[in-house]
Amino acid sequence: MYPNFKIVVDRNSTINKRLIIYSPFIIIVVNILVAILFGSIIGKWAFIPIILVEWLMFLLFIHFQKKDHEYKKWLKSSIGKSKAFWATLCIIIGLIPLPIFLKHYHLLADLTVFIPWFILFLINPFLEEYYWRGVLLDQTKFWNPTISVLYSSILFSVNHAVFGINSELFRGYEVMASTFIMGLVWSITYKRTDTLRWVILSHMLVDFLNLSSASFLDLYKPNF
Repeated sequence: MYPNFKIVVDRNSTINKRLIIYSPFIIIVVNILVAILFGSIIGKWAFIPIILVEWLMFLLFIHFQKKDHEYKKWLKSSIGKSKAFWATLCIIIGLIPLPIFLKHYHLLADLTVFIPWFILFLINPFLEEYYWRGVLLDQTKFWNPTISVLYSSILFSVNHAVFGINSELFRGYEVMASTFIMGLVWSITYKRTDTLRWVILSHMLVDFLNLSSASFLDLYKPNF
């Protein structure tokens, strides 16, 4: 009885791990379908159902992960001699969109822009970082570190490009490049400090300063 039970548990654990490793492709495909469907109905406002469905998928895969890993450790204190460097770099990355905020913050006077922007700022950094860095990097920690970091960062970038289906501002190589660089820095920071504290803070700054909802709605022009 017990050996058979152990085989079943091991098999289920293997299935969960494989599902998590391939989950970015599931998320990207689902996001594309949601973007196309709702884009034809509500246009640029499709970013709301895209994000809500995406959050549900993040929660699902985080749930699978925590059976093998206590996710609360993602918020523990930093470790490593270089933690000050990576924390500083995260803050710098987070402040990059500051000129956008200073130039266009008046757009937040509209409650239909302010409310989704504020909700995104509070929730999105946690769910995205728990998934793209916490879940994926933990599940691929036995891979070559470079491959593990690139796997998470590239798919993180591709997933954000999906918003370009309905938003002009999210189209082009600039968005792909910027999100890839952010993903790269955040992934390496997690690897070097063993915590998501600084990564989440950096992500919160980015979501706050780039006026996320206004960006999705193309309410300002990119300064490329």
